[in-house]
Amino acid sequence: MGLMHNYARLPVAFVHGEGVWLQDSDGRRYLDALAGIAVCGLGHSHPAVTRALQEQAGRLLHTSNLYRIPAQEWLAETLCTISGLDGAFFCNSGAEANEAAIKIARLHGHAKGIAEPRILVFSNAFHGRTMATLTATGNFKIQAGFAPLLPGFLRAPYGDLATAQALVQANPDLCAILVEPIQGEGGVRPAPEGFLAGLRALCNDADILLMLDEVQTGIGRTGQFFAYQQLPGFLPDVLSLAKGLGNGVPIGAMLANARVAALFSPGKHGTTFGGGPLVCAVAQAVLDTMQQEAIPAHAARMGAILRRKLRERLAAHHQVVDIRGMGLMVGIELRDKPEGLVERALEKALLINVTAERVIRLLPPLIIQEGEIDLLVEGLVELLRERA
Repeated sequence: MGLMHNYARLPVAFVHGEGVWLQDSDGRRYLDALAGIAVCGLGHSHPAVTRALQEQAGRLLHTSNLYRIPAQEWLAETLCTISGLDGAFFCNSGAEANEAAIKIARLHGHAKGIAEPRILVFSNAFHGRTMATLTATGNFKIQAGFAPLLPGFLRAPYGDLATAQALVQANPDLCAILVEPIQGEGGVRPAPEGFLAGLRALCNDADILLMLDEVQTGIGRTGQFFAYQQLPGFLPDVLSLAKGLGNGVPIGAMLANARVAALFSPGKHGTTFGGGPLVCAVAQAVLDTMQQEAIPAHAARMGAILRRKLRERLAAHHQVVDIRGMGLMVGIELRDKPEGLVERALEKALLINVTAERVIRLLPPLIIQEGEIDLLVEGLVELLRERA
């Protein structure tokens, strides 16, 4: 039987990558506008990532969290400095980072004397596929078949501050709000203006945690290291990260302010592989490179160019409803479901993705240059012209 059939894989296998380009087993090159689903922010085969992998693999791969891991400590300090938060827990994925956030939120609730604390989440959210994160996710299609889901969650429409406020006021057992600053799987939908600031005020008033899922938006994707840094003076209580942190090496992180971080004491949570020497060395190289080369600022500039050129070429297209996003996280919402679009793009050596059924999602490596953006835009224009 071999592999289980839980992925609808496209008929291509890549054997080499460089920058924003991938090469398949037949030697054909593809422009990668997906970056491993917002993972390879520094592109493929980046020399700093390769060097960190090789050097650390030659020294030490694994010891477990029974012992100090200096690379983990250095990475935690770097992330806390960049984020403005105080403590870090390392794991292996975004789902695990959100699981840690859910657990620490429940600890916060119990510390307040709440017997069965609950978390407010939002429609069309995506937080992972473990049982807790699947329950928090607002996608009934991927929840199907996995009942019973976990108790402890309330849901509000994304962007609806009034409903969120009403639910907070009516439910004293709420301990946290978990929200994406831009919904990725939900259709590249940025939070409406004032929504995140309003949630921050709600959480302050009710002494509940504001937890931001920046698994997809984090590590430079939106033009800042973290999307919330677009809002002056804004800080979450908890932040979940993964994807771009390791540029392809699996690592997740949950960051928290000092008061929340103190809720995790020895034995409260753990992982065998999380934060090992190899992945932390690579993640440190990723962050160092992004800082040294001002990659988030470059992503902001390239994202503005990409959205402008898409609007110039596609705004009048009858199938295009909206072009939106932030930095190099861009969505093109179509009027109709684009059947076969991803497959036809593959035939044209262009790697894209469609999410929320009708939204072309573009997540290219953050190192993309304007000439490559021109190729991407031209390819999309050609694809959509075929649908005219």
